[in-house]
Amino acid sequence: MHNAPFLIIGATGKTGRRIAQKLQAGGYMVRHGSRHAERPFDWEDPSGWAAALEGVSAAYVSYFPDLAVPQAPAAITRLVETARAAGLKKLVLLSGRGEANAERCEEIVRESGIDFTLVRASWFFQNFDEGQLLGSVLGGTIAMPAGEVREPFIDIEDIADVAVAALTEDGHAGELYEVTGPQLLSLADVAEAITQACGRTVEYLPVTFEQFHAALSEQAGPEMADMLTALCREVFDGRNESLADGVQRALGRAPRDFSAFCRQAAASGVWNLPAEAQSA
Repeated sequence: MHNAPFLIIGATGKTGRRIAQKLQAGGYMVRHGSRHAERPFDWEDPSGWAAALEGVSAAYVSYFPDLAVPQAPAAITRLVETARAAGLKKLVLLSGRGEANAERCEEIVRESGIDFTLVRASWFFQNFDEGQLLGSVLGGTIAMPAGEVREPFIDIEDIADVAVAALTEDGHAGELYEVTGPQLLSLADVAEAITQACGRTVEYLPVTFEQFHAALSEQAGPEMADMLTALCREVFDGRNESLADGVQRALGRAPRDFSAFCRQAAASGVWNLPAEAQSA
C-alpha cells in the first residue's frame, strides 16, 4: 500500500473533492490542499506551500481561478520549484482545452524534471448543476456568448477517475490525456437535454460578449466577469469542436454521456429548486 499522502490542491473544488474521496475510499492517505486545511495551501500565499508539500509523494494540481489567467504561469513555476525542493515524485495537472495560457503551464510542468501527467479537460457537465451556470438553469435561461459552437462537455467523475489512475497506477507518466465527453453539444442541445430530464423548460439565449460581461459583472463582480469573458472569447471560436480519446486511453472505457448525467442530476432534485435558492 502507498505509504505517503497524496496532496490534492483544490481539495474543496469540483474535481479535487471527488479525487480526494475516491483516493480515501481506496485506502490511500490524502492531504487536503485548501486555505482552511491543517497545512493550508493558498495560491495567493506561497509561504505555506513547502509545508503543504512536505512528506508528499505526488500531488494533484488544480489552479484557481483558472490556468487561463495571466498570473497562472508564474504561480505554476513557483509551485514546481517548491515541489522539486520537497522531493515530490509526481505531478498531475488539470489543464484547460484550447487555452493558450494553460498550455504554457503544461510546458512548465513538462520541463520540471518531475514525473507528470497532464489532464486537459473540456467544459464540465457539472457547471450546470453545481457551478456558475446552475442559477441560469434554475432561472430557465442559459445566456452565453457561444453562438452555435459545439463543446464536448465532460463529466467531472471521468476527470477524477483519470486523475486517480494517474496518481496511483504505473503507465501514466509523461502522458497528456485530452479528456472530452462522447459527443459534441451546442448549448441549445444542453438546454434541451436538461429540459427533457427535469421537466422544467430551460432555453439557450445567445448573447454578445459585451452583454455577457455586463450581466456577469452584476452577478459576480468585474474581476470574475473579466476572466470568464476572456475565457469564452478564447475557446468559443470552434477550436474545441472535436472529440478526444483521453478517457479511453487512461481508463480503457468510454466517457459518460450527458443525457445520463442529466437524468442523475434531475433525480437528485437540484433542478427543482426555485431560482432564488441558488444564491442562498
